[in-house]
Amino acid sequence: MKNYTDLRKISKVFHQYGIDLTGKRKYASFESDLRMDKVFVSGLIFELEYELRKQIADDKVEGVKVPAQIIELLMS
Repeated sequence: MKNYTDLRKISKVFHQYGIDLTGKRKYASFESDLRMDKVFVSGLIFELEYELRKQIADDKVEGVKVPAQIIELLMS
């Protein structure tokens, strides 16, 4: 049940940033497909970490290119 609650929180934050997680959009590149600057991606990650009360290691954050990668890091 905790995973379901976390996924709802994740979906809410992505929705606030205007990112739809259905279909192929969860594999869309932040920079080229979603046209997001690194500052906004960092803000998104910060809000997700704050909402879930989890922290992702900085070295893993640098390699994030698509929303599905962030979700995978937060759920593991």
